[in-house]
Amino acid sequence: MSGNLFDLIRGRIPSADKTLIEAASGERIRYGDMLTRSGRLAQALVRRGVGPGDRVAVQVEKTPENLVLLLATLRAGAVYLPLNTAYTIAELDYFIGDAEPKLVVCDPAKRDGVSAIALARNAAVDTLDAGGRGSLIDLAAQSPSAFADIARTESDIAVILYTSGTTGRSKGAMLSHRNLSSNAEVLADYWRFTAQDVLLHALPLYHTHGLFTAAVTLMIAGGTMLFLPKFDADEVIRLLPKATAMMGVPTYYTRLLQHPGLTRELCARMRLFTCGSAPLLAETHREFQARTGHAILERYGMTETGMNTSNPYDGERIPGTVGFPLPGVELRIVEPDTGKVLAQEEIGIIEVRGPNVFSGYWRMPEKTKSEFRPDGFFITGDVGKIDARGYVHIVGRAKDLIISGGFNVYPKEVETEIDALPGVVESAVIGCPHPDFGEGVTAVVVAEAGASLTEASVLAALEARLAKFKRPKRVIFVADLPRNTMGKVQKNVLREQNKDLYANLAQPVR
Repeated sequence: MSGNLFDLIRGRIPSADKTLIEAASGERIRYGDMLTRSGRLAQALVRRGVGPGDRVAVQVEKTPENLVLLLATLRAGAVYLPLNTAYTIAELDYFIGDAEPKLVVCDPAKRDGVSAIALARNAAVDTLDAGGRGSLIDLAAQSPSAFADIARTESDIAVILYTSGTTGRSKGAMLSHRNLSSNAEVLADYWRFTAQDVLLHALPLYHTHGLFTAAVTLMIAGGTMLFLPKFDADEVIRLLPKATAMMGVPTYYTRLLQHPGLTRELCARMRLFTCGSAPLLAETHREFQARTGHAILERYGMTETGMNTSNPYDGERIPGTVGFPLPGVELRIVEPDTGKVLAQEEIGIIEVRGPNVFSGYWRMPEKTKSEFRPDGFFITGDVGKIDARGYVHIVGRAKDLIISGGFNVYPKEVETEIDALPGVVESAVIGCPHPDFGEGVTAVVVAEAGASLTEASVLAALEARLAKFKRPKRVIFVADLPRNTMGKVQKNVLREQNKDLYANLAQPVR
């Protein structure tokens, strides 16, 4: 039997007449329609010269056709390469040059710019617009729906996902058919997805969260998706009574909490809300549970691994934690330099091993080698701990660790204390160059409207809560924290904005 992920999806189809996608336009796409459309698109890919192992780069708006294109690429034995719709032509030049795709699919508005860089690298260019139309769809319409799927082994690469690239150049994580299928099967079982589920899908499709954690897991279960082109609080409120599950990022839940229509009654049919891609504030978790009666299920994953941990479906979902390692996933906390495994409650680097873990970075063998231990554990670069009950806590990224006066300061610990202060919406703690301490602990705070917070009041409140070396030397107030498209705070941007904060020590520094 082929190890192609599509074979697994096909084998789980409950019936050809079952609705797979209900689009925002009201269009319903059945599983049988998906087979027909993906067959035609697979034929179109082959007509464009795409063969087994070739890359298909895709930068298009979220549409049902976009998802079907993923399935067609799998059927053709090729490698799917989704790209963030926010990337500029200059940024696309790097990705296309690095991945060397056989075909680039883009929005018609970008065709000229994409063609200039793609054709120079012998890549064909096709279009797909926000309405699901374009030259690739026209080609597919002229193609037969019958397609002999290309057999793949479990270890063959199915997808390349580029990391967010907040430091240095983005790296292409190579994910195999087995990486993706194993994770989807575990999640469908762990989160109790069945063919009766209706998933409210508001996430983008260029990221592992929306594409694999959400869409592929749902298809493995044979369920239905309410397919929104983007998150819209009014639309989500309208559709929640029809749904049984929703996956989101923290921003989605904070915006829903601001909506007067969010009630327990509205969520009566819902059985699961999950959150990931960025840390969820404990206050948001508690407020959402009070409003809806649902405890948001937080989990932890990465581009390179899919999902690693999850709070339990049955059992206590503790705010600020990401739960337990998923079945089949091994997780340990180690000293960064020695690799020595640490005891419970000790903070160190998170390492994981399992069938979900990627095979390496595209055309970066030395980087790949440096990110794996000899025993096969992947060094995530995330800092965390396992508490006495076995729950995993994410403290931050290793690159965000602050070394001030020779002491290690973990930003998450400081942020947790600041976020608990009355009048604080959220905070980000960074290290900025400091002539005396190497790095000065610096807090960037978003305050509630009308809150009477000052730098002095925040620092005073922390005196009894944190050791002196952990306390911020400065507190800066901003209207919003800079975030990437998945809601993660861009601390590299904050560090750059405040790199000269301590340059003039004639100013009072606490």
